[in-house]
Order: sequence, then C-alpha cells, then structure tokens
Amino acid sequence: MGAVRILVASDRIGSASSLRAGRLIAAGWPEAATRVMPVGAAGAGFIEAYAAAIGVEAERAAGPDGVATTVRSTAGWAVGWEPAAAPAAELPYGVSSAPLGTALRSALAGGASRVFVDLAGPDVHDAGAGLLAALGARADVPLDGGVEPLARLSTLDLDAVRTAVGKTELIGVVPEGEPAALLLGLRGITSRRGREYGEDPARMLAADAALERFAGVVAPGLAAAAGSGACGGLGLALLALGGRLATGPSVTLTTTDEEPRPDLVLTGCSVFDFAHRGGEVVGAAARLATSLLVPCVLLAGEVFVGSREQRAMGIEASYAVRGDSRTGRAGVAPHDPGWSPSEAALADLSRRVARTWTW
Repeated sequence: MGAVRILVASDRIGSASSLRAGRLIAAGWPEAATRVMPVGAAGAGFIEAYAAAIGVEAERAAGPDGVATTVRSTAGWAVGWEPAAAPAAELPYGVSSAPLGTALRSALAGGASRVFVDLAGPDVHDAGAGLLAALGARADVPLDGGVEPLARLSTLDLDAVRTAVGKTELIGVVPEGEPAALLLGLRGITSRRGREYGEDPARMLAADAALERFAGVVAPGLAAAAGSGACGGLGLALLALGGRLATGPSVTLTTTDEEPRPDLVLTGCSVFDFAHRGGEVVGAAARLATSLLVPCVLLAGEVFVGSREQRAMGIEASYAVRGDSRTGRAGVAPHDPGWSPSEAALADLSRRVARTWTW
C-alpha cells in the first residue's frame, strides 16, 4: 500500500498563518504524502492565504486611515483595504468605500485580467458608491460622503468606470453567508444591522430609501439580487460592474480530477466552539472532506464541542493543545481570549494525533 495521502487546509492558529499552521500540522505525518493548501476567509486572512497559495509576497501600503494590501500575479491580482480604526457599534452611515476603490483602481491600471477584491475589510454602508467614485464615476451628489447624499442622487455616469474595468474579471470575496445578502427591506443590511445596534427607526428608513435610490440609478432591479447587500452593499457595486461573489475558501480550497483524492483531510483553528464552529475555513474543509467521502480531523488550540455535535458538523474527530477534545470538556483552565497555542505545541499535537491514525 502506498503512502497515505493527506490534504491539510488549516485556518490561522494563534500567530501562525494558514500556510505556517498547515506546515506544522503536516510535519507531524512524515510518512504520509501531504499537500498543504493555504486558506483564509474574507477580511480574516484571505489575501495572506491567496498570496501564499500562488507563491508571491503581499504588498502593504499604510496610509493615515488604513492599510491597502495588494497581491500581483499572472494568475490574478488580489486587493483589500482595512481601516486603522476599529468598527464602531453603530451603522457607518458616513463612511466611504473610496479607499477600497483606490486599491482596485491601481490593480486595473496595472493590467490585471482578474482581480479578487476582499470586500470584508472596510466597514461601510454606502453600497459601493465611494468605490465607484474612486474608479471614476461622476454624479450630481458626492459619492464619497457615505449613504446620506445618495438620497438626492438623480444622475450617475459610469462610463469611466466601465472603461477602467474593461474585460477584467472581478470577483468580490465575501464572508460565508454574504453571497445571499440582500440590500433593501426587512432582510436588508440597514434593517438587520440597525436592529442589532438599536438604531433610530427614522434614520434607518432614511438610509434604506437612500440605498434604494442609489441602486435604482446604478442598475435597476439589481437591488433585489442575492449578494447585493454583501459587506455594506459593496456586493451591489461589484455585481453592477459584471463581477461575481465568492467566499475566501472557495478560491484556494479546490481540487481537480488530475489530483489524487486524499485519504484524510486535516484542518485547524485556534478555538473550536459552538459560537463560531471553528470558523469559515473549518466548515469549508469539512464540506470538502464530505464531498470526497473521506474523514476530516481537526486540530485546535482549544475544543469546546462534544464528539456527537462535531460529527454533525462533518468533523470525524478533534484534538486540542489543551483540554480534552474527545469528550468536549473545556480546557485545563477557563478560556482566555488572549491565549493561543505555540508553534511547538501545535507540532507536538500533530505528532501525537498521527500516532493514533492507521490505515
């Protein structure tokens, strides 16, 4: 019998990137044929994982308001922008998506034939009006002033934007669930987030009306499309430019018929609990394993989910750096959000797990 084939697709674990964590896990199985696939969710490691997957360095440019990240490759560019300030516990009515548009404009000017745009970085609510302005859109109201000016919008010229995009394929990378997000109405972004924050109903209605007006001018009928409300409405702008939406794991966590089917999928995360279920990467790895009819095993810093529940999630077994993952009991100490496993501890856990698996 040949070597066991293992696919390793881990999220970030502690300070270790997806690629680094995957290599640490793979090192525990020296006799197996392992393949490490970097994976990351939008707004939480996607660009880093994409750069690692294609073997290039991500470029970061810090500005007064945030950091723009760019990955350049013939396989496709990736761009993102993260604000310097943490999101406030309220709707970002006045925040503009223009900085992300500036990052995208640079990629288009560089001749990219495909661009992955991480839409989850900026916390905005302007349906991509600022992004379009940065790409050259012109209107009779400011497009970079947040949602309020959009209520007075009557004319919008996107000719310069469409010229800039040309035949470039645009893929908006969004968190899991966002490809179905709606822009308007009771299930729209204003209603959902506004009720969560306890916003003034009158202000929410005004914002929803402004977004409806903007969407009607940008692309009549598109506001009802799934994904139009993704990431503060940035999905609307990408869809209006002929783009599509995808999740971070779906970009790099792929297999082809030419690749041998793995016998086992290994994944990992910092904390495996009921609140987050290990995160988007873990869920994607478990679904891939299910589709391939192979077991999925999880390695984590801490595990708080019992074996019965984790099997319902597609995880055959889980193991923790600290705690008893086989019974789902909490760690040896109460969970500390600031704690994360060391690289040495993760590597040691992988070696111990490998000794328990035979074929």
